[in-house]
Amino acid sequence: MHRVALACHPATPCTAVQRIEVEVRETADAGLELRYRLDGDIGRLLIPVGSTPRRADRLWQHTCFEAFFAREAQGPYFEYNLAPSEEWALYRFSAYREEATPVEPAHVPRIRSQASPRRLQLDAEIDAPLAAQRIALSAVVEDVDRRLSYWALVHPLARPDFHHPDAFALRLEHTT
Repeated sequence: MHRVALACHPATPCTAVQRIEVEVRETADAGLELRYRLDGDIGRLLIPVGSTPRRADRLWQHTCFEAFFAREAQGPYFEYNLAPSEEWALYRFSAYREEATPVEPAHVPRIRSQASPRRLQLDAEIDAPLAAQRIALSAVVEDVDRRLSYWALVHPLARPDFHHPDAFALRLEHTT
């Protein structure tokens, strides 16, 4: 298991969020379990709720959690978007921000979220889209004023960019 903290991009501060942590656990069936924990003043955030689990586009325009997977620093990679509403998306990119193609995973992601006044937690079980060795974890958080803040393991550029090859900062030794 890996436990990591996400950092807010300095250009997009959000005083309502104290911290975001992510746990990544490999499963016996070559999948991954992701647990995102956002601590802060949840009442000051806009949290998508109450949908049917389904594929949806543009989830990153509101509060959602993301995971990117690649084998190498350059070349193809995959992006999962996971919303508290249980909506999800999976895309394949042929190279850095090129040719985003929607992908149907072998198993629909299982997403569960729960919120309290001080914590939003999202648990997801997903297929690992490839034998990934490099992972980028991130979150987009929307506050009640509709401002977005961008959270990631690392922010390699002056502007938020979760797709940048240097953002794939988590390394897995192997995928089961």
